[in-house]
Amino acid sequence: MNLTELLVGLAILVGLIGILVPILPGSVLILGAVLVWATLDGSGTAWTVFAVATAMLVIGAVVKYAIPHRGLRTNGVPTRSILLGGLLGTIGFFVVPVVGLVLGFVLGVYLAEVARVGKDQAWPSTKAAVRAVGLSILVELVTGLSAAATWFVGAVLT
Repeated sequence: MNLTELLVGLAILVGLIGILVPILPGSVLILGAVLVWATLDGSGTAWTVFAVATAMLVIGAVVKYAIPHRGLRTNGVPTRSILLGGLLGTIGFFVVPVVGLVLGFVLGVYLAEVARVGKDQAWPSTKAAVRAVGLSILVELVTGLSAAATWFVGAVLT
């Protein structure tokens, strides 16, 4: 491995961390790193790897939103509750670094659901929202890892 591949691998690792700790645009970082590598390598194999990684990440982005959205709709959780959770999660991240993101999201969704359906029915829909977000992160992580593995194989082959 040369210095370029080492730096690209590091950027991909940062992208994977960005998926788990949703501060950085993880999939975009991975895609950008593979694009830089393909551009600098210039071989047909490198561009094929880039095309495959791009396809994986695009499919993952579609699935990441489609499946959890359907689950939220089934459980009757409105977008407004998720948006309030996201807002309080963002605020929570700065108040209590990293952990505050999760705590703020759960609190935001719970408060929105209490206002919407009352205290007794708020917790089940909050759990459904947390499951949906967890599933979304899992889908993005799997596609990010797949793109990273594809790049690694391509880097070894070139």
